[in-house]
Amino acid sequence: MKEKLLPLTSDYVFKRIFGQEENIEALKDFLESILDEEIITIEIKNPEIPKNFYDSKYGVLDLKVTLNDRIVVDVEMQVKNEHNLEKRDTYYLSSNYVNELKEGEPYSNCKKSIVINILNFSYYKRNEYHSVSRMIFEEPKEEEKVEMGYEKEDRYMTEDLEVHIIELPKFKKKNPKMHTKLEEWLWLFIGSDEKVDEASKKNKEIEKIKKKLASMSLSPEERNNYEYRLRAIRDEADAIEFATRKGLEQGIERGLEQGLEQGQAQKTEEIVSKMLAQKLKEEDIIKFTGITEEELNEIKKKLQK
Repeated sequence: MKEKLLPLTSDYVFKRIFGQEENIEALKDFLESILDEEIITIEIKNPEIPKNFYDSKYGVLDLKVTLNDRIVVDVEMQVKNEHNLEKRDTYYLSSNYVNELKEGEPYSNCKKSIVINILNFSYYKRNEYHSVSRMIFEEPKEEEKVEMGYEKEDRYMTEDLEVHIIELPKFKKKNPKMHTKLEEWLWLFIGSDEKVDEASKKNKEIEKIKKKLASMSLSPEERNNYEYRLRAIRDEADAIEFATRKGLEQGIERGLEQGLEQGQAQKTEEIVSKMLAQKLKEEDIIKFTGITEEELNEIKKKLQK
């Protein structure tokens, strides 16, 4: 029986494959397919797998690389939706941009910062599987326009910050042919055996990674590591779901109690208001409704307002 390949959609497998120096040409080819830019030099900044990788609380196993000595790229294979993608991307973009500038260097030495997210889930309400975001200028208000004679206006405030979002479920729904290098690579991530075989025939780097995945899949240690990581992610997701459900149940219970209390208080106020309008004695109102003298005075104040 043919051994099923470990999936590249696992953040552990992704980092284990693309973090190895021997696979750097494949990583270069993959990133070129996303960025649509020729990569001359590439350096992996964090190839190691942390010792506590099996603990999902460690976070995403990201891969940081430097391209052409002028671009810092953070690549993430994200397995589960933590609902904070925009916050994390903003943090990575800014921290990479700032941390690469050494003390005393001019701002002109800042390297371009790019974040690439490969998502095994849909996230943004957009009708494409590969979305690119940059800091662009908004369209000006009509009253703020000034005729300066520019035939072509600047579109970007800066091109130094860039985010790529690849949503694999959308790619699979589109079910494209392999007309581009990116399509070939993405079929390796989520394709059937036939799709993977076709992609590997078209691209020698994909063929190399397919063989690396086959070798890795035969290793009991690698399979155990993959299973440990997968189990940790599932356990954390279950824990979050349980905590959320309990919190919701408790919230509903508290809400019902508060609602009943508020409803009862409102009903009491209505009864007291009618008694006061009929000129009943205050001691009789207190006796019949069970409210205190202080509560009666509060209701009277509200009516006076």
